[in-house]
Amino acid sequence: MFACVGACATCGREETLTRHHLIPRTRHHNKRNQREFDRAVVRQVVGLCRPCHSQIHQLLSEKELEREYNTVAKLKAHGGVAKFADWISNKPRGFKAAMQRPTARKPA
Repeated sequence: MFACVGACATCGREETLTRHHLIPRTRHHNKRNQREFDRAVVRQVVGLCRPCHSQIHQLLSEKELEREYNTVAKLKAHGGVAKFADWISNKPRGFKAAMQRPTARKPA
């Protein structure tokens, strides 16, 4: 954990930050990653407030984070992340958002 206070990379709030690996640690040894990215890119982290960090991991799978949302700009461009960041940006420091667990989809 970062355990430092700073501006969240997605919502901009001054908050205690957590480390978010832009390419999830579980995907670091993936052969595709080793081919496409150098080691510094694979290990890159960014500071996010806990609500934004939790929301990102609820919305996106680790494979999606690795392949499609591996920069802050790409994360901010995701509709769900952008909507959440806009909503929480006006909340006071220390605000804890109630997270809903995604429900399993029933097969059609």
